[in-house]
Amino acid sequence: MNIQRAPTLLTSRPSVADDPRWARIATRDKSADGRFWYSVSTTGIYCRPSCPSRMANPKNVALHDTLASARATGFRPCRRCNPDGPSLECENAALIARACRLIEESEEEPSLEELAATVGRSPSYFHRVFKRSTGLTPKAYAAGHRARKVREGLETGTTVTEAMYDAGFNSSGRFYEKSTGMLGMTPTQYRAGGANEEIKFAVGQATLGAILVASSSKGVASILLGDDPDELVRDLQDRFPKARLIGMDREYEALIARVCGFVENPGIGLDLPLDVRGTAFQRRVWQALQEIPVGERVSYAQIARRIGAPNATRAVAGACAANTIAVAIPCHRVVRNDGALSGYAWGVERKRSLLDREAPRTA
Repeated sequence: MNIQRAPTLLTSRPSVADDPRWARIATRDKSADGRFWYSVSTTGIYCRPSCPSRMANPKNVALHDTLASARATGFRPCRRCNPDGPSLECENAALIARACRLIEESEEEPSLEELAATVGRSPSYFHRVFKRSTGLTPKAYAAGHRARKVREGLETGTTVTEAMYDAGFNSSGRFYEKSTGMLGMTPTQYRAGGANEEIKFAVGQATLGAILVASSSKGVASILLGDDPDELVRDLQDRFPKARLIGMDREYEALIARVCGFVENPGIGLDLPLDVRGTAFQRRVWQALQEIPVGERVSYAQIARRIGAPNATRAVAGACAANTIAVAIPCHRVVRNDGALSGYAWGVERKRSLLDREAPRTA
């Protein structure tokens, strides 16, 4: 008797390439780490989504919702991405935090070799990871920390000598060589809250409203925008509480006329000496802003990449917000990734107006 079997119905398994998670593997998306894993049958390993290894053929890949599921394949963990342990990103963040603590707790600035040896990495690798994570080189970070300690010491009333040694300077010559650059004035002046420093200023009017320009002996220290001239003057007094403010000088009025003219017609340019006061990182951001051509818009992420700190987008936004020299340091030219306008210290409407004036005109 012939027995006929029912035909077997073949069902095709959904393709991994059609799963949205595959796109995250293809782009090595670090934010997907810990959310799922994948295994590769041809190599016998399992990985995290951000694995930097050569891309596998999706036909040979299985996706796993849990680490236990990936381990159940019997495959071994990838040695490059270490799916069983912390990601490389987390490891680097931990070692950078450790290095920062060492810099901050050391009486003298540690060398690059000492820092790298402490965290168990080569000097070149450590230098590269440190700069990518913080936006600064280890040396610049140490300099910024020392400057902060000097400022804190002077502000709490300690003597200049005490502040100098507390910040790790073992030579008065080295300290005074760097102090003015760190503080924007002599240590004695800083300790006195800018006493005896002369700040010239004047207030003008433009279609954007009131414009206050203030300068030290080094250059323009502030350009402030607003609706109320008196409020701008009070803002200036708060920024330089013990400085001697000198207003309405005839020679200085010519300078504010130049600034107002530039605001009305950005194409004429504005080449002024600036007295830029900020941290090392802020200065790098502000320098990058000054290099943005009139009529061009860039994102915070683009500025971060330009200064060699692609992961420091938020810090770049913070530096833009801390800028006190409007238009001359054109933070108004920085927008969100999608082109939308973000916040502006002097009002988003002023930012929009500045950008509109700088936009290329079509015939």
